[in-house]
Amino acid sequence: MTETSTPAIEFRDVSLSFDNRVLLDAISFVVPRGEMRIIIGPSNCGKSTVLRLAIGLLKPDDGQIFLNGQEVSAMREEDLFQTRQRLGVVLQTDALFSMTVAENIAYRLPQLGLDEEAIEAEVRRVLNLVGLDDAGDLLPEALSGGMSRRAAIARAIAGSPEVMLYDSPCSGLDPIISRRLMQEIIRQRDISGVSSLYVTQNLDEVRYLCSHFYGSSDDHEPVLRKEDDELCLTNTRVLMLKDAKIIFNREDEFLWNSDNREIRDFIS
Repeated sequence: MTETSTPAIEFRDVSLSFDNRVLLDAISFVVPRGEMRIIIGPSNCGKSTVLRLAIGLLKPDDGQIFLNGQEVSAMREEDLFQTRQRLGVVLQTDALFSMTVAENIAYRLPQLGLDEEAIEAEVRRVLNLVGLDDAGDLLPEALSGGMSRRAAIARAIAGSPEVMLYDSPCSGLDPIISRRLMQEIIRQRDISGVSSLYVTQNLDEVRYLCSHFYGSSDDHEPVLRKEDDELCLTNTRVLMLKDAKIIFNREDEFLWNSDNREIRDFIS
């Protein structure tokens, strides 16, 4: 299998239980390179658990998990550390380092091959994106909860890592910042070829991410467009978890029109 055909993320018959409660029961799915999977489902159905398994914070009871062809479910901790350095991760906890916001954002950019000038430009770009233009010199203890969340998001998306994992990234953000963030996620997907898993309970986010894309304008500049009757996005699918199983894994059009009672109950 060539590098380009190797999935960015792959779960093969992954199972996990805690205290005799089955969280995931032999789930399998693939995220091809440059594509997005949006994970939805009821509370406590295992959505966040999927992300923690993907980066090796949890180990499955059975099954295999691969990132870019490497089996993270069998990696030693020191090897996992190197693998995580190449990912962008937004978890529910911000976990900022004890350094300024700008230093947090710039922390791993040299590893991505950016020089000093490019790093400064990228830090300014993502600070503006999350509405923290004037907060670059602040330390984590000086940030409000919302500012801390935005700083963590900026750190994760800086440099457009090849693989991104998002756990409810828009939760607690105001609508303007949420929209900016989703547009950046779409830009990374369509222009930079970033592969991603995106966990959310917000169906408006699902609709937006599944219906917008970056295309070329008449002067060949990227421009955000909306899906219409002549175009169906195929690089983004919705994956729904219920009772430890994947009960849906298709484009969003099939979700909104599903006859499945459990899906209808969730989206209504």
